[in-house]
Amino acid sequence: MAGLDRRAFLAMTAVSLIAPPIIFGREGVAKDMDWQTMSLEARNLAFNNVAHVGPEFARKKVEGWTAASKALRAQRPAHLDLPYAQADRAKWDLYPATDPKAPCYVHLHGGYWQRGSKEIFACMAEGVLVHGWSAALPGYTLAPDASLTQIARELRTALDWFAEKASAHGIEGPVILSGWSAGGHLTALLLDHPRVAAGLAISGVFELAPLRDSPHVNDKVKLTEVEIEALSPMRLPGAGKPLSIAYGTGELPAMIASSRDFHAYRAQANLPGDLIPVINANHFTILDELRLPDSHLTRAILQLAPKSPWRTD
Repeated sequence: MAGLDRRAFLAMTAVSLIAPPIIFGREGVAKDMDWQTMSLEARNLAFNNVAHVGPEFARKKVEGWTAASKALRAQRPAHLDLPYAQADRAKWDLYPATDPKAPCYVHLHGGYWQRGSKEIFACMAEGVLVHGWSAALPGYTLAPDASLTQIARELRTALDWFAEKASAHGIEGPVILSGWSAGGHLTALLLDHPRVAAGLAISGVFELAPLRDSPHVNDKVKLTEVEIEALSPMRLPGAGKPLSIAYGTGELPAMIASSRDFHAYRAQANLPGDLIPVINANHFTILDELRLPDSHLTRAILQLAPKSPWRTD
């Protein structure tokens, strides 16, 4: 981002849509949160999405996703668990469309880089599959067995494999990369891969510094200062591809600020992509959108496909 001082930008007012303006401070959190004087417990809760919605609510949502994903995988078993590297979780699940040239929705699962699996999140492809798209989900090694540096490197290897091998499984169309939470961060980080045409980052954390002070994340992820600098999308030049950024208006203030300010950061560099607030959605219910063929987020994904019969405009 030539000519733009990152720390100066982080002090700018974020884009104001539905929620009141939120401003990022030096450490990448909302300005009305004084990070220097907050207790460790308050810092931890600022990004604790499970605590925000309640553990029981989160558990039931994950159980529902798991059941729906099990059914989807049973219906489409032909291209599952395809290894792209040596690690146990380094496998693809592919769901090719009838037309090999159809766009492909690639979903990177969330779980703060330490939980989740492609087996849980397969149902997030339901919305686009109705429209005749292909879909694909890669697994990846989780913290603490892998650092965030290793996770990012592993997923680049996954996309390299996809670029070389997916056509043999009936997927040749443009890739729209997407992910939620940790997967939203990884989507922004991997947007520059040559196989990726565009992206949708959902409820991600794009400045990693505050997570140093979030034990529920960093006890396992163990972010280093080098990783915070090298893997925070808010500190990196953005890829010149469309990247839509979505968040729920019912999410934590720090999570809302993360998405809004990252969109503004990219806009300062004239990088394309919409900011998509999903009204009343929290960090978990926002994913309901991906399972519906005519939802706001599914339509946003369809619009990211290069000009073709697959777009709705």
